[in-house]
Amino acid sequence: MQNRGFCSNYIMKTSTTPIILFKYGGNAMTDIALQAQILEQVCSLKAKGINVVIVHGGGPFIKEALQKANIESDFIDGHRVTTPEALKYVEMALKGQVNGSLVSLINSLGYNAVGLSGKDGNMVTAKKRWHHRLNNGITESIDIGLVGDVESVDTTLLDLLLQNDYIPVITCLANDKNGESYNINGDMFAGHIAGALQVRDYVVLTDVDGLLKDISDPTSLIDILPANEIKNLIDTGIIAGGMLPKVESCTIALAKGAKTARILNGTKPEQVAALASESPVGTSLIP
Repeated sequence: MQNRGFCSNYIMKTSTTPIILFKYGGNAMTDIALQAQILEQVCSLKAKGINVVIVHGGGPFIKEALQKANIESDFIDGHRVTTPEALKYVEMALKGQVNGSLVSLINSLGYNAVGLSGKDGNMVTAKKRWHHRLNNGITESIDIGLVGDVESVDTTLLDLLLQNDYIPVITCLANDKNGESYNINGDMFAGHIAGALQVRDYVVLTDVDGLLKDISDPTSLIDILPANEIKNLIDTGIIAGGMLPKVESCTIALAKGAKTARILNGTKPEQVAALASESPVGTSLIP
C-alpha cells in the first residue's frame, strides 16, 4: 500500500472533504487480529476521498493498569472516582499504551497517524464534572475526582492534520483553563469533537449491529432514528445500559453540527466498508 505522507500544499480542505469520525473501543479493540481488520477498513476510506478521525477510550486497559498499580477504585452510583494518583495510570494506559499501539498499527498499514489527546494544541478544554444525586427531593452534588466534561473544542490542530493527509488518533484526556488534567467519558468526548468538525458521519463502533427494538431479536434493528424519538425509546427501556451514553454522544454530535450519527458493529469489517458508499448500515440517527 502506498504511504500517504506530508503534503507541502494543502490539497485537501476539511471544508469540502467529508469527514467520518469513529468512536473506537470495545471488543474490536481487545482482539488484535480483528483490530487490524477494522482499522484497515477505517483507513481505506481515505482512498475514497474521505477524511478519517479516530477517538478512543480504553476501559479494560485502565482497569488493568490500576490493578497492577494496586490502586483500588471507589465507585459512586457506578461512577469511578478518579484520584490524582489514579489519573497518572489512566493517562499511561490511554496515551502510552492504547494510543501508541493504534498509531503504530495504522502506520504499519501504510497510513500516517498522529497520536493525540485533547490536551494537544488545546484541542479540548475540560471542566470538572460533578455527579448529581437526588436525595429526599434534594439534588446533591458529589465530587468524583478528576473526571471532566467537555467545555469547548478548538479544531485548528485537527484541520491542519486533516488538510495534510494525516489520521488523528485522539484519546479522551483534556486540561481545564487552569491546566488541571481530567479524564473524560470517551463517548461524550467523541461526540463533541464530531460536532465541532461538522462531520458527515459520527460512527460509534460497538459489538451489536445497531439499536434493536428487542435485544434478543437481531432482526429488530432500528434502521433510522430521528432525534426527537430517542426519549421515548429511553422511557420504554429500549435504549438502556451501556447504549445510553452512546446514544447521548450521538445527540451531542448532531446538536453541534454532525450531519448524521451511526451506531454499528465494530466487530464486522464489512459494516465499516459500507460507509464509503453511504449504504444503509447499523442505526442512523438524524436531527
